[in-house]
Order: sequence, then structure tokens, then C-alpha cells
Amino acid sequence: MFRYVLRRIFFAVPTLIGITLVTFVVIHAAPGDPVAMTLYGDERSEAAVSRAAYDAARRHYGLDKPIPVQYLIWLKNAVLLDFGNSYQDGRPVTERILERLPPTLELNFISFFLMYMISIPIGIASAVKRSSLYDRLSGIILYILYSLPNFWIALLLIIVFGVRLKWLPFLGNISLDTKGFSSFEYLVDHLKHLVLPVVCMTYGSFAYLSRFTRSVMLEAIRQDYVRTARAKGLKEKTVILKHAFRNSLISILTHFGLVFPLLLSGSVILENIFAWPGIGRLFFEAILTRDYPTIMGEAFFSALLVLLGTLLADLLYAAADPRIRYA
Repeated sequence: MFRYVLRRIFFAVPTLIGITLVTFVVIHAAPGDPVAMTLYGDERSEAAVSRAAYDAARRHYGLDKPIPVQYLIWLKNAVLLDFGNSYQDGRPVTERILERLPPTLELNFISFFLMYMISIPIGIASAVKRSSLYDRLSGIILYILYSLPNFWIALLLIIVFGVRLKWLPFLGNISLDTKGFSSFEYLVDHLKHLVLPVVCMTYGSFAYLSRFTRSVMLEAIRQDYVRTARAKGLKEKTVILKHAFRNSLISILTHFGLVFPLLLSGSVILENIFAWPGIGRLFFEAILTRDYPTIMGEAFFSALLVLLGTLLADLLYAAADPRIRYA
């Protein structure tokens, strides 16, 4: 197992370098001058300040060097987990990412927990009751939900529950005026802010994950070991959960390995709609201001999570199926 992990890490290094290289080239090729945006707040003519000041700022940020040299300098610092300082406020990129990480973790862990806890039972029930009224009706409802864009649903929920009915807050993760709140009132206020973002991040995954679970369960139910378990007189609940579902876990774990990076990388669109102070919103702000260090720091972070997620899924296979061994 240890040698297998080392080998996977060894092959992950060139993959990570390739991802960061492509990202670095793309963001520098995109239109927009980060120095102009930093000095003026927009991209007006360089005549707004002296040419000397403009050139000095480019030298300060290292943008006067050729692109390959800039990338090599960035890569050397990234190995030491030094992603530089943000162009916007001068703070270390790592500090800004860690500051935005807890709100993203909270929002995504709740969403993914609900997604799996709701979708997997629906998928198992649909497989057991294949072609029944429940299977057909749940499939129709879930596919309708899947077809609705989450940003559109987010705006609709804001209009209905936030603006007209005024039942739920929809900006940030806490109200602006919390002075004098007790701990319980603060918690309740925070939970109210979570409702709409969690709903928007969860509902669209029900259809995909539940039908995916249904598919792998149907394949498992047809296997000989399930028929043998039934022939032995085991209870149907034991046959489904202990035999069929456990042997379907490998496919479900593969799916989890792919979506695991989303737990930490955040949702760019939804976090901006709800003004959620997470990593996704930070990434969006960095793109708008051409904050290269922050963009590269988040790209590196996301790529690393994808590689770790696939490795984690592979390692969980052995826990789901004791027959799997890693040489």
C-alpha cells in the first residue's frame, strides 16, 4: 500500500505541473492588465500616472520578465507553498485562501452530506421497486429538478423567500447587525443564511446520484451472489444492504472521489449570488481584477484536491471490498 501511494504521488507531480502551466499561460494570455487595474481601479490609459510609476509597478510584480521565467519563479515558490501576495491588498495568497476556506467547507459539507443521505436511499428504493409507480414518479421529479439551472433557482428563491415573503436572508453568512445577539440567536441567524445556498447546491445532484445508485444497484441485484443470499433465506433487507449495496460501493466511491474536490474549491456562481464569503467568490473576484497570484494559488489548490480525491477513492476501494489489494 505504501509503495502504491508513493507511486501515485510520483506520477501526480508532472500532472500538477502541467495543469498549473496551462493555467498560467491562459490567464496571462487573457485580456486585461493587472497593473492598470491595481493602479487605477480599471483599465484606463497609462497616462493617468507617470510611465515610470507604471514600469516600477510591473517590476515590483515581476511582470516585466518573459512568461517562461515568470512561471519558473512561481513554480519554485509554489514548491515552498509560497504563492506570493495578492495584487489587490498585498496580503499573502495562502492567508486569503485559508481565511475563505471555513465558509466554503461549512456550506459544501452540509450540501454533500444531504446529497448522499437523500439520493442513495432514493436510488436503492428505485432499484428494488424497478418499473413501479414510485420508480417512474421519482425519476420524473428528479430529472425535472436536474434540468433546472441552480443559478436560476437561486434567483427565484431569493425573489420569493428573501424579497417578497422576507422569510430567509440571502446575502452573506450572517446578518450585518448582530450586536446584542445571544449565542443561540447568532446560531439561528447563521442557519437561516445557510438554507437557500444549501438548497441550491443540493437539489440538482439528487437526480444524477440517485439514478447512478439505481443503475449500479440493478447490476448488483442481478448477480449470482444475491440470488444465493435469497435462496439461503436471508431477509430482503439484509440481501439488499449487506450484499447488493456493499458491492455497489466501489462505483459510488469513484463518484465521491470525483466530487470530493468540490467540497473545498467552492461554487463560483452560487457563492457570488448569495455573497457567500468563500473560496469560490474569492476566485471570481481574482479573475475580475486579474489578480494572478490569487488565481494561480486557487488553481494549484483545486488541482491538488482533484488528484488527492482520486487517490482517496482508490484507497477506499479496499475498505469497501476486502478482495482488493494494492501491489
